[in-house]
Amino acid sequence: MTGKDSGTEVSGGQDRITREDIENKFRQLTGEVNETAQRMSRMAIAGGAAGVVLLLILAFLIGRSKGVKKTTVVEVVRV
Repeated sequence: MTGKDSGTEVSGGQDRITREDIENKFRQLTGEVNETAQRMSRMAIAGGAAGVVLLLILAFLIGRSKGVKKTTVVEVVRV
C-alpha cells in the first residue's frame, strides 16, 4: 500500500499506523540521538583536554623565553 499524500509505503504493509509503530520509531530515534550525543561529548572532552595541554605548553615556552631575555649576567673578577 502507498500513502495518499507522500507516495511512500506504509511500514509493514499495513493500512494504519498504530501507537506501537510510533513508539518504536520514537525509541529508535531517541537511541540514535543519545548515541550521537555521547560520542560528541567524549570528543569534546578530549578536544578540551588537548587544548588545555597545548595552552600550558605555550604559556611555559613564552614565559621561558621572557625569562632568558631578562637574565642578568654577573662577572666576578679576582684581584
